[in-house]
Amino acid sequence: MTLPAKQQSMKMDAGGRIAGYRREPPGSQPVLLHEPYLATVPRAPRRPLVLLPHTLSEITGPVYGHEDISETDHDLTRQHHGEPLGERIIVSGRVLDDHGRPVPHALIELWQANAAGRYCHDRDDHPAPLDPNFSGAGRALTDETGVYRFITIKPGAYPWKNHANAWRPAHIHFSLFGPAFATRLVTQMYFPGDPLFAFDPIFQSVSDERARQRLIASFDLATTQPEWALGYQFNIVLRGREATPFET
Repeated sequence: MTLPAKQQSMKMDAGGRIAGYRREPPGSQPVLLHEPYLATVPRAPRRPLVLLPHTLSEITGPVYGHEDISETDHDLTRQHHGEPLGERIIVSGRVLDDHGRPVPHALIELWQANAAGRYCHDRDDHPAPLDPNFSGAGRALTDETGVYRFITIKPGAYPWKNHANAWRPAHIHFSLFGPAFATRLVTQMYFPGDPLFAFDPIFQSVSDERARQRLIASFDLATTQPEWALGYQFNIVLRGREATPFET
């Protein structure tokens, strides 16, 4: 669900002029055509892309209010009458701009498979059980320091028919609306040490190893709550050299 814009924010340079965003360096983002990822073959552009300048339309964007987020939107374990099955986890981090500054009041939407690796969606026919107490979707706003926090269930891996015996690593989808439309980002967060990384063409479509590592959350004992949930940290950078790889 997309929330209505409350007002417009604008990025300005030191002279009060409208400032553009730094472009991502080659290799730090997924390529448009990655033949092992079969879905990119028919949908990748066949002609060179046209690089458009950043105008007012790209570098302004919506600002959201806390009143649009309900009490349980960030806690996917409290959205139904009972608790969902699986390993409870806390995912937290900061949203930063291309200069490493926090991005406050950014809307983050999350969706994921359940602990058995199945989405609550009509098109998911994976023969794994659905969980009546888990819908797999949530949203939150970053605070004044750019921090967000979700409580959810660790998703399971699932088969996806891209190639023989193909399985997706456990992951969580994130959608972000930053301070401008040019910072709109959809990405995936993975978990450390997953043995499926080497076999996943979506993960491997990011050629730069350092950039791939920015897609992997880190276990965090400070975020972990004793006898209740393990904690993971996942910082998201919207633009620039250290930008989080995003889906194209």
